[in-house]
Amino acid sequence: MRIRKKVVAAVLAVSLLAGCGSGSSDQTTAATAATTAVSASAVDGTQSAAAVLAANKTAHTAATVDTSAAAEITLAGDSASSSADGVTIDGSTVTISAAGTYRISGTLTDGQIVVNAPDATVTLILDGVDITSSTTAAIAATEAGELVVQLADGSTNRLADTSSYAEDADVNAALFSAGDLTVTGDGSLTVTGNGNDGIASKDGTLIQSGTITVSAKDDGIRGKDYVVVNGGTITVTAGGDGVKADNEEDADSGYVSVAGGTLTIEAEGDGVDAVTDIVTTGGTITVTAGGGHSVQPSDDTSAKGLKSGVITVLEGGAASVDASDDAVHSDGAIHFAGAEVTVASGDDGVHAEGQQIVDGGSVEVTAAVEGLEAADFVLNDGTVTVTSSDDGINGAGGTSTAETGQRGGPGGGGSEVGDFSVTVNGGTLVINSEGDGLDSNGTATITGGTVVVNGPQQGGNGALDVNGSFTISGGVLLASGSSGMVVAPGTDSPQGWLSVTLDGTVAADTTLQIVNADGDVVATYVTSKSMQNIVYSSSAITSGEQYTVYSGGSAGGASTGGLAAEGSLGSATKVATVTAGEAPAGGGGRGPR
Repeated sequence: MRIRKKVVAAVLAVSLLAGCGSGSSDQTTAATAATTAVSASAVDGTQSAAAVLAANKTAHTAATVDTSAAAEITLAGDSASSSADGVTIDGSTVTISAAGTYRISGTLTDGQIVVNAPDATVTLILDGVDITSSTTAAIAATEAGELVVQLADGSTNRLADTSSYAEDADVNAALFSAGDLTVTGDGSLTVTGNGNDGIASKDGTLIQSGTITVSAKDDGIRGKDYVVVNGGTITVTAGGDGVKADNEEDADSGYVSVAGGTLTIEAEGDGVDAVTDIVTTGGTITVTAGGGHSVQPSDDTSAKGLKSGVITVLEGGAASVDASDDAVHSDGAIHFAGAEVTVASGDDGVHAEGQQIVDGGSVEVTAAVEGLEAADFVLNDGTVTVTSSDDGINGAGGTSTAETGQRGGPGGGGSEVGDFSVTVNGGTLVINSEGDGLDSNGTATITGGTVVVNGPQQGGNGALDVNGSFTISGGVLLASGSSGMVVAPGTDSPQGWLSVTLDGTVAADTTLQIVNADGDVVATYVTSKSMQNIVYSSSAITSGEQYTVYSGGSAGGASTGGLAAEGSLGSATKVATVTAGEAPAGGGGRGPR
């Protein structure tokens, strides 16, 4: 179910509340937070790329252009010439007023191409064009159904506009169209937006092919209804957002779709900013936003990598994002459905206000404060790797229920249990965190897959931190970390588990072996940093039986976050004995739920 109308209604409701003088600012803030949470939770994070695009306004397509009968326009410094009907020339301003195809070549040192052909499709073949305007856009389709800019094979073309526009200027980009805009062809185009945006359409923008380089004072490439990239090699440097779709009025518009090509963005603002959706089914996206993850996020400017208002679906292609703020962010949901995604962030690696679902592909967070955060995180398939300075995965949001989760063990207390969850049904999840590793302010459930947590070394956090019920019924879980805040699955979990706190801290690069009563090695783990507690669960663990932990021996086969495929004791030394299903005493008192 799409929730676009709900989002619009929610925003309107909040606006009305904010405008009521009788309400306090605290009431308005609370209403805003609650409304946002309800809206986000209604977004279906399982939607495919096809389903999202089908619900959106249909993007226009790039038609085949017949260039054989193109009318010729020749630019010559401060003048131009053409014998074509529908073309008028006034000094260095060329105006096209009729549908058709026009081949343009030459240079205008201070001039402009204007298209004023209401509801018509006008195709401009740029064949060695260099246009600079000191007063307005280089090319402006002020009235047109569609402007097609075709880059002649092998041609090099340049457009540059004025250094400033009036605040209320309708035309405000070096390449501007009031109707749909298509850029296609196998030539190159360099666009310099000195005064505002580089390329902009007040309807939809489609980039089909070409080598396109854009630098802009504000946004690089903008389409009000949508921006669709099907191919080409596109490089954007922007003082604002890199690629933007900003229709806030129509529920089926304001989206960005990338199906092919190579898109490289360096933006001081957001890399890709869509009011509604971001969808990728192919292509390669590389984004640096706000200077990258080593730059402190600003309170004044949004510098997220990929930002959507409703849903982001990364179904194909590859994306590499380095952002000062969240690398991938949605006010609704995020669906990883096959793309290869690598992110680094100065805040959250991936943040969704609602659902964050991984159904395939790979997600790698190389650096972040919090790795993955969502109200509901679900891993069904694929590979997820997280490195974070705080929590690895955090099931959290802005609201919580009044329910209190009771923590067992010495020092145990209560904490609020929110309507949040972390669920692993399959795939592989490896976390390396200095805060909590797998953290849910609600519940946690593992039914399959492999989860390895290399958790914190300090006692104020734990490898596992779950406020509500924590159930494991399948798969493999290995979590290691400090002993100060120990959490284990619930005693009613269908699958056996063990939790053991060692007498002292174990150093990095230590091989630990978990052995059953028959002397068989059931798990081999090589520590990546110091630790004192280990939680392990698999089908090889039976509740109530005793297991022994050894230090030493050897690890063999493939390693998943330190969990080896096989191991042997050799001359390993016994360090602990534990009964499966019993949490250790001591530490911070967070026992099983």
